Amino acid sequence: MTGKKRKIKICCVLFAALLLTGCGNAGKDEKENNAAALDAGGTEIVQGSEALAETEESAKVWGQMPSFTAKDLEGNTVTESVFAEKDLTVVNIWGTFCPPCIEEMPELGEWAETMPENVQIVGLIIDINGEDDTTHRDLAVAITEKAGADFTQIIANGDFVDIMKGVVGVPTTLFVDKDGNIVGEPIVGAYVDGYQAFVEDYLSGQ
Repeated sequence: MTGKKRKIKICCVLFAALLLTGCGNAGKDEKENNAAALDAGGTEIVQGSEALAETEESAKVWGQMPSFTAKDLEGNTVTESVFAEKDLTVVNIWGTFCPPCIEEMPELGEWAETMPENVQIVGLIIDINGEDDTTHRDLAVAITEKAGADFTQIIANGDFVDIMKGVVGVPTTLFVDKDGNIVGEPIVGAYVDGYQAFVEDYLSGQ
């Protein structure tokens, strides 16, 4: 990567932990307030990993992806064994409320088609509140289909709570080796060039 600073758009995350712990029964007013806060959360930052490093406690949660059993958008069961399929997995954490996440999705879809054989990308959607939340699920399907993002999209559940404690904004992108270890620094913000540069550096160092 060059030394040039780049502005990266992110959306703030305020309720992901509540969703993942099943606290989806908040009153109507609270839900509307959360939605309004998220809609207003778009901002611009410089190099996403810098923002993460400055956030207290966030560094403590990165280490290894949790054991999980979840569904993808097609209804298939996905577990942590997905990481063993490749030497490196790019995990893009995003939400349907997040314009920068949606804007970068077509580029992620194109990248997924040209990745090396030993690398894959998976999405982790944080704002689908259980199997009954067809509204956000259908929206996620529409977003990914329009973008041509034809890669696995996992619906986050309570198994991901510990990881979500370190997510200060979306998109946040993690890099996971075949043993489930998070390698390098997560990147906060839509920065596909940065994701690609990390993958290239990682593979060249093996």
